[in-house]
This record gives sequence, structure tokens and C-alpha cells, in this order.
Amino acid sequence: MSTHAESSVTAHCDELLDALVRFRERAHFTERWGGQLAAVLCGGGRLLAAGNGGSAAQAQHLTAELVGRYRDDRPPFSAIALHADTSSTTAIANDYGVDEVFARQVRAHGRPGDILMLLSTSGASANLLAAADAGRAAGLTVWALTGPAPNPLVACSDEALCVSGSSTATVQELHLVAVHMVCEAFDAAVERNGR
Repeated sequence: MSTHAESSVTAHCDELLDALVRFRERAHFTERWGGQLAAVLCGGGRLLAAGNGGSAAQAQHLTAELVGRYRDDRPPFSAIALHADTSSTTAIANDYGVDEVFARQVRAHGRPGDILMLLSTSGASANLLAAADAGRAAGLTVWALTGPAPNPLVACSDEALCVSGSSTATVQELHLVAVHMVCEAFDAAVERNGR
């Protein structure tokens, strides 16, 4: 490996470490979200999650941890990654346009009191902004996990956790950390509630 390649790899690690230190100061946010999510899901509600590209993968990772398990065995909970239904997403995109891909599903699956979590490194994706508007109109609590603020998705959400990183890769890596922290807090709250 060349010296230039080694310095690039090391620089990436340094950037991530710096961003993680700043992110750690907001750990209480993920703890609160995990507790609130446990209350909603234990009460029969559901989580809807969506993102585009790498953020879609992060959203689907979150729903998989809730339907399956994060660490220890526990009951499954209702969590749906909206982008994962390829027949619905492609039909909606074809018939109504890409901006409606998530919003239409939110209107179909969301119920008052449910949580809609939208992940976006930019916070500017039109289909996520439309989903946030649909979620709030339907009585869902809308959370945004985004890159640096300010961004349009923050303004459309009830709460937002914005992470700072100088690259999209670092923001995505911090989003995975946030997802795992929410799952950790969720499982702790479920255990406290005796589920």
C-alpha cells in the first residue's frame, strides 16, 4: 500500500474519531428515542422507517433489529422499512412520481401515535420531505436522523438528530452508531417494562 493510500485511510479514521467524540455529547437523544420507541411498540404501535441509498440500508438495519433482535432474545416488534417493498415503491414511483414513494406508504401504514423515522445524510431528499409531511398530517411522530444542520428535513420533523461529519461516509457511519444506540436503549426499556 502506498504512503498516500495509508494516509487517506488514516485520515478517514481520524475524521470518524473526531466526529464520534462530538456525536457522543448527544447520546442522550438516542436513549430518549429508544425509550419512546419501546413505549409505542410495546403499546401495539409501529415504526415506519425510510431512507435513500445508504440511508435506506441503515433504516432497514433498524427495522431488522426490532423485528428480529438486537442482542438478547425478546418478542418481535412491528417495524417496516418502506423502501423494502419493491413492488409498492416501483408502482408508486411509476404512477405518482418518485416524491410520493414514501408518503403514500406512510398514509397507508401509519396510524396516529406511530413513529416515522427518516434517515438522510443531506436532509434534503424530496421523497423524505413528502413522507415527513404525510406522517405529521396522519398523527405520527416524525424523527429525522440527518447530516449537518440546518437542512429541510429538520424543519419538517418533530425531532431531529443531526450529526456532523465532513464526508457522507462519516455521517453514514455515525448513523449506524445512532441506530445501534437506539436499539440498545429500546431493549433496556423493554426489559424494564417486563416484556
